[in-house]
Amino acid sequence: MRVAMTLEQCWEEVPGGTAASALATARALTALSVEVVGVSARHPRPPATPYLPTVPVAQLPLPRLALYESWQRWRRPPVQRATGPVDLVHGTTMAVPPRSAPLVLTVHDLAFLSDPSHFTRRGIGFFRRGLELARSEADLVLVPSEAVRSDCLAAGLAPERVHVVPHGVHSRRAGAEDIQRVREKYAVPGRYILWTGTREPRKNLDGLLRAFGRLQADVDLVVVGPEGWGEDLGALLDRTPRVRVTGFVPDVDRDALYAGAELFAFPSLREGFGLPVLEAMAQGTPAVTSAGTAMAEFAVGALVDPTDPQALADALDDLLGDESRRRQLSAQARERAAGMTWEKAATSTLAVYRTLVP
Repeated sequence: MRVAMTLEQCWEEVPGGTAASALATARALTALSVEVVGVSARHPRPPATPYLPTVPVAQLPLPRLALYESWQRWRRPPVQRATGPVDLVHGTTMAVPPRSAPLVLTVHDLAFLSDPSHFTRRGIGFFRRGLELARSEADLVLVPSEAVRSDCLAAGLAPERVHVVPHGVHSRRAGAEDIQRVREKYAVPGRYILWTGTREPRKNLDGLLRAFGRLQADVDLVVVGPEGWGEDLGALLDRTPRVRVTGFVPDVDRDALYAGAELFAFPSLREGFGLPVLEAMAQGTPAVTSAGTAMAEFAVGALVDPTDPQALADALDDLLGDESRRRQLSAQARERAAGMTWEKAATSTLAVYRTLVP
C-alpha cells in the first residue's frame, strides 16, 4: 500500500503534537511495510531537526498559505501532482487535501467550536471549512480519544465513519545518569513538579501558577516548552517564586525531566488527547490533570477541576506528601503507558486503511 500523508505542520513555527503524532505514525507504518510518502507545501529548507520526517517528502509547488487557500477553495492541486500514484491519502490536520484517492482525515480536536475565544478569526474560519470538508469528502475520520469522537458526532459526522485510534508513546526510559545530566544542564532543583507544552490559553498554565502559589509542599515548578500565543505570563511568573522556565528542550532531555519530576501537572482546559500526560507516565511520573477531558480516559494520578486552583493545589499537596502512593502510581503509570505504543497506533491505523484499500 502506498499512502500520501500530509506533513506540512512540521514546518510551522511551533509544530506541536500534531506534527509529533503524524511523524511517529508515519515511522511506525513504515515498519508495517506501508510505503508512506509525506506531502508538504514548497519550502527552501527542511524543518527543524526534531520534526524532520523519516519518510520521503514530496513538495507541491505552492507555499503554505497559497496551498491551504487553494485546497480549501478550489480543491486543488491533488497530492499526486507531487507524489505520483497513491492508494490512499491521509490528511493529518484540518488542512484537508482534495479527495483524489480514498481519503482518511485525522481530527485532533474540535476545540474551536467549544471555545472560539482561544482562536483567531482567521483560524476559526480555517477550522470550520476543514470540518465542512471532513463531513463532505472524508471517507473515514481518525480521532485520538472518545472525547473527540463525541465532539465529531455532535458536529454531524456519521458514527460509522469515526474511528478512535489513541496516540502512542516511545518506550525509551531515562536513567539516573540522564536525570542528573538534565538537572545540571537546566539548573533544576531537587524536588520539582513538571509542566510541558506550548504556552497558549487553553493549556491553563496561569491556573497552574496560581495553584502552585498555594502549595504547602517544599517543591519547585519547572515549565518546559516554547512560547505559543495569547499568553503573557510575565507578571504572574514574577510574582511566583521557585518557578524555572526552560523554553524548548530536545526530546531526550525532556524525557529525563519527566523521569526526575515528583509529579507532572497538566491542568489543560481541553485537549484532543493530552500527549504530554502519556509521555510523563512512560517515565513513571504520575499526572495531576483535568477531570472531564480526554486525559481522564487514560491518565494515572489525580483528576481535578482545572478551573479551581485550590483543588489543583490540594491534589498536588496530597500526592507530594504521600511517597508510598506516588510509588504505587508510578508503577501503574509505566504499566499503562507500556500498552499504548506508536506501533499499536499504527496497527490500528492500518486496519482502518484496509477497510478502504483491501
